[in-house]
Amino acid sequence: MFWFLQSPMALKLFLFALLISLPISLSTASKGKEQKLKFNPYRYTFIDKASTFASSSSSSFSSNGRDSTYDYIVIGGGTAGCPLAATLSRNFSVLVLERGGVPFTNANVSFLRNFHIGLADTTASSASQAFVSTDGVYNARARVLGGGSCINAGFYSRADAAFVKRAGWDPKLVNESYPWVEREIVHQPKLTLWQKALRDSLLEVGVRPFNGYTYDHVSGTKIGGTIFDRFGRRHTAAELLAYANPQKLRVLIYATVQKIVFDTSGTRPRVTGVIFKDENGNQHQALLSNRKGSEVILSSGAIGSPQMLMLSGIGPKKELQRLKIPLVLENEHVGKGMADNPMNTILVPSKQPIEQSLIQTVGITKMGVYVEASTGFGQSPESIHTHYGVMSDKNELFSTVPAKQRRPEATQAYIRRNKSQLHEAFNGSFILEKLAYPISRGHLSLLNTNVDDNPSVTFNYFKHPVDLQRCVEAIRLVSKVVTSKRFLNYTQCDKQNVHEMLSLSVKANINLRPKQVNDTKSMAQFCKDTVVTIWHYHGGCLVGKVVSPDRKVLGVNRLRVIDGSTFDESPGTNPQATVMMMGRYMGVKILRKRLGNKAGV
Repeated sequence: MFWFLQSPMALKLFLFALLISLPISLSTASKGKEQKLKFNPYRYTFIDKASTFASSSSSSFSSNGRDSTYDYIVIGGGTAGCPLAATLSRNFSVLVLERGGVPFTNANVSFLRNFHIGLADTTASSASQAFVSTDGVYNARARVLGGGSCINAGFYSRADAAFVKRAGWDPKLVNESYPWVEREIVHQPKLTLWQKALRDSLLEVGVRPFNGYTYDHVSGTKIGGTIFDRFGRRHTAAELLAYANPQKLRVLIYATVQKIVFDTSGTRPRVTGVIFKDENGNQHQALLSNRKGSEVILSSGAIGSPQMLMLSGIGPKKELQRLKIPLVLENEHVGKGMADNPMNTILVPSKQPIEQSLIQTVGITKMGVYVEASTGFGQSPESIHTHYGVMSDKNELFSTVPAKQRRPEATQAYIRRNKSQLHEAFNGSFILEKLAYPISRGHLSLLNTNVDDNPSVTFNYFKHPVDLQRCVEAIRLVSKVVTSKRFLNYTQCDKQNVHEMLSLSVKANINLRPKQVNDTKSMAQFCKDTVVTIWHYHGGCLVGKVVSPDRKVLGVNRLRVIDGSTFDESPGTNPQATVMMMGRYMGVKILRKRLGNKAGV
């Protein structure tokens, strides 16, 4: 049985986790197979806790014989960092510093049926770090080895040829790098009835042709790949480390990099290493080899990479001066050009039980809108033991009353009304649309110098009128899908008034934006009121402004950024395939540049 939820808090969590596609590691133990999850140390002998690096105090740095210098230090063992490190380790010594833990023993990361629940967890050990953009939209960033591939909906789809061309990438190497990823972790999904209904409905309303099962990004309706296998077990970018040379790779988990260290005595700042803290709060310094070609590579994602550059002294001068961060290099573009693909959803009831499924079918329209669906919710109340933090109904975040106007007695009344978190009350699911290529742009800035804290992020959803108009067109298309003959035959529901369905979606209160609940006849207002993220944010370290086409940071030596922060658009219907491919691609390019034919890749 999969369900909607009665209380605003529970409904919000349901929508947020299910639609946005990110679970979080919980401390709870599940029953059955999930208790048998074990981390196999024999396959990944190079993974260890950060505290094993060297004995040091918080006021001094030391290095033992094992931890001397490295040819490459990768900051972030995420979706790009893991394939990048695995590739570089074939020829050179590599140190990966990952602030989170491993995904292998985490049942709420590893199993599809536990997918939704983690977004509620705001503890320091969770696999996802929640934040709210200044737009009032809930969001999250990964905090686990494997990055976003550990906490997303698992959909796998390549970028189109036009994206590859705009990126200036070698198409031959791109087409060799995607299969390298796919051989290890990608599977063909077994379509659920709901996904089949969506497929047939998309074709009925004209999203054609049907392209079958394919990784390619092509207009029409298709079935994409998935990183969930037929048993519902997730396979992540962390498993691409199986390609690594274990003699040359070291991966430290719970290793939080605090800043990149520069030698500023020459004409250009030159990276010498990084300072990081371990799980016990002790500090360490990892040093780069003095060999030509050695580099620190930032792979911390669209939030983490610009944040780390600024914490290390590269960024807008006034902002760094405000926080008393020593200036290494002024660059006003760091943190600029941030974008997120806005998503809106329509809640669809059903008179029959809906089995769980994540993204499988997608409609790719020529107007730059992607239509998808996600269904099911498979967790019992007994399995939920977590601190909700910013997601908590105790904060009354789901009221339309501005935070400054909330009185303590009103908050307590809200809590009393919504004590029950979960109810198996309503069958149904959601049809969602993602707006590709948004014109609206935002920015990222530091709130303080604590790397553990989120920076301030603004995406400016629908600020540009073209984005808003395209959303209106998308909602009209989705409205046709949910009222199509094939869809109604599946849900066994009577054809509903579209505005009634929109009203239900508005009342779900899935973000902190002011609501116009009596204005559902305005689809433009609906777009503004119900916008959520699909976590495909990008930008902050754009090519030509912060990094060169080969991802070297402009103005300094021995530093690159290889992740989605360098993208000015999100590739494909889901970027994870291209980000993983990018890690492999750039690793091969670096090795070939440094070693030529001797690289062997």
